[in-house]
Amino acid sequence: MTSTALESQLVVGAILFALGMIGFLTRRNLILIVLSTELMLHGVSLNLTAFGRYHGNPQGQVFTIFVLTIAACEAGLALSLILTLYQRRKSLDVFLWGNLGEDDLPVFSGGGLPPQPKSADPNAGLPHLTPAGSAPATPVTKT
Repeated sequence: MTSTALESQLVVGAILFALGMIGFLTRRNLILIVLSTELMLHGVSLNLTAFGRYHGNPQGQVFTIFVLTIAACEAGLALSLILTLYQRRKSLDVFLWGNLGEDDLPVFSGGGLPPQPKSADPNAGLPHLTPAGSAPATPVTKT
């Protein structure tokens, strides 16, 4: 392999990586973000195979197999997370990830200290037991 072929393959790999990074940073749809991540990984894989062939050793191809295996696992996990988010929020907007949480927890806005939770009685809806030694209050019934 000549150095011109290596340079052209590295340029194509760098373009793939740059397009993936631009897509990752500018998109709000979770599926497009995952596809952009895959595009970045394929650009890196192309560069690894180009360097492996240029230097005449199979280490670049072997490492590419590992990168593609990890990319397949990442795609499966990302798809399951995307499906879970869609089931909860009925949208694939990235900004909805920040709203996932329990309703009684305070929302952290990122600046300063998080807001304090409301001072409502957390046991308001639960049944109350009488203290030990006291007679329980019996409800008065009209007859």
